[in-house]
Amino acid sequence: MRRPIAERASAVRPGASRLLWRASWLVALLTLPGVVLAHSFGRTYTLPVPLWLYTYGAAAALILSFLMAGWLTRHAARWQDDGAPAPAAWHDSGEEAPAGPWLRRWSWLSLAGLGLAVVTGLLGSRNPYANFSMTWFWVIFVLGATYLSALIGQGNARANPWHVMGVLLASWRPRWRTGLWRYPARLGYWPALALYMGFIWVELFAHVVPFTLAWLLIGYTVFTLLAMRAFGVRDWLRQGEFFSVFLRLIGLMACRCWQAAEGGAGRWQWRMPFSGLPGRRCEDVSLLVFLLFMLSSTSFDGLHETAPWVALFWRDGLELMRPWLAPPLVSHYPLLLDLYLLWQTLALVLSPFIYLLLYLLTIRLMRALTGSELSVRELALRFAFTLLPIVLVYHVSHYYTLLVTQGTQLLPLLSDPFGRGWNLFGTATWLRRPIIPEAGTVWHAQVGLIVLGHVISVWLAHVEALRLFGSARMALRSQWPMLVLMVVFTTSGLWILSQPFSPGISLQGLSSN
Repeated sequence: MRRPIAERASAVRPGASRLLWRASWLVALLTLPGVVLAHSFGRTYTLPVPLWLYTYGAAAALILSFLMAGWLTRHAARWQDDGAPAPAAWHDSGEEAPAGPWLRRWSWLSLAGLGLAVVTGLLGSRNPYANFSMTWFWVIFVLGATYLSALIGQGNARANPWHVMGVLLASWRPRWRTGLWRYPARLGYWPALALYMGFIWVELFAHVVPFTLAWLLIGYTVFTLLAMRAFGVRDWLRQGEFFSVFLRLIGLMACRCWQAAEGGAGRWQWRMPFSGLPGRRCEDVSLLVFLLFMLSSTSFDGLHETAPWVALFWRDGLELMRPWLAPPLVSHYPLLLDLYLLWQTLALVLSPFIYLLLYLLTIRLMRALTGSELSVRELALRFAFTLLPIVLVYHVSHYYTLLVTQGTQLLPLLSDPFGRGWNLFGTATWLRRPIIPEAGTVWHAQVGLIVLGHVISVWLAHVEALRLFGSARMALRSQWPMLVLMVVFTTSGLWILSQPFSPGISLQGLSSN
């Protein structure tokens, strides 16, 4: 008769048990696929100065910016004193610009890119770097469209092929505009959040190859078309199609926008970057959680590859599970991999709600300091968009190296989209040598971006506080909790960004500890 697992484990000699334990942990770490090195340069990097010095400097910069913002924004109190609205450039109609010639070309180009990505994924090379589909979707669309939206706003909605499909279907088939059923108000932006979470999970854990990506694009297209038919193109693109929601939020920070006028007319106009954010209210709690997931998912993408995070499961977690795992532990490796994936998935799904808890605590302290009659929920929705600059700089700092290194490969891939050695347009040999930025340059650029984004958010939060609380003194008092939150975000962001370049983060270094 077999003895219980714990009893069998205790029957092993202590020395042999420790040896098996260390060997099993070492094998688990060395065979763990794709962790830690996925976003690094493949080599360790010693920071030119200690991380704590960067962190102190960033925190000091935030505090100084906070004090300067409190002084410089005093004049903004006049907006409330005389009842005058904010400058026109600080407002945005939110309506989509009419499809001029260049927008129509942009629309057809996005559809062509999606179609070619599907065809090349199904029929082309299985090598991700030789297939057009991977570079087009993950680099050109997911990254390029995001950063372009931060520049031109609504004009870049046509870069989203699913948005283009909806607009075309609504113009060809008017019944598609309203759909078969009314979109339930209680759903809010939760469908978009669920789809966004699924997208990030696929990006981080699915190990997608061109063939898999093609079928994922087909499946998402079919699902989106069915949803637009059911709930109407307008409502689904507004609240359910997560790429549209994501790009629209990013577009609020753009320096170019479409200003609608009476009679359906309007014009493109320039404005200060980020000036489309003050005075805006987040529509719903579900949209607030979506925005926070934009922030937390990027942080988690960097965190889940760091040595401390990997060790949290494969060393500390495994130590807790040891009494229930009979040696040799290598025999449990398939189960441990499943548990590790579950651990990662739960952390990803819970991440925006952890951020929400911190954010609501900050807002509650703000309300207590000001004695505001507005509820915590209302204040949270009023200040939500001041976090968008942090979202943008986190995204850029984490992924811009991928856009630089792999985005340039689009030119050769256009001549050989299937990876079969073609040279259709004579560009197959262009820019073949990858552009690899120096690790030191990347780190300092990331530090600068993180600090700049938080400084802008501090400024915007001051402006919003002046709108809500009237006096500069009350606005300054209200922002002390927000400043603490910004310092926490800054230091944690810098710590995460520093991990891929820190000594000992490689698997070999981790296993040797």
